[in-house]
Amino acid sequence: MKRQILTFAVVGVINTAAYYCLYLMFLGWLPYLAAHILAFTLSMVGSFFLNARFTYRTRPTWRKFLLFPLTNVTNFLITTAGVYVIVDVLHAGSRFAPLLASAAAIPVTFVVSRRVMLPGATARPVARPTAE
Repeated sequence: MKRQILTFAVVGVINTAAYYCLYLMFLGWLPYLAAHILAFTLSMVGSFFLNARFTYRTRPTWRKFLLFPLTNVTNFLITTAGVYVIVDVLHAGSRFAPLLASAAAIPVTFVVSRRVMLPGATARPVARPTAE
């Protein structure tokens, strides 16, 4: 589990960098929310394959691929609301808003993605009573 958390974090850094580069690229010709949504969607596909291969060491399947976006629903809602609040409410600018907004959703995304990618795995091993 510790290896998975560490690998998930590394994949998350890579995914965030890819997302942010895509966001900045799209920001040149799209409104910030459209740039955010498109970059988020594309980076989520990359995240699926990286997590399947390196974090959970499981074979990617169509079922997992189709369920994987569900793991990011909370992340998407939190980051989208955060981007909106940072840009339109706080008037802090759209360049760094996605990076700030995404931090709060990371732990939830790990828990949900682990359940999708390893459906039979439990979060912690259940302690079995010992016979005396």
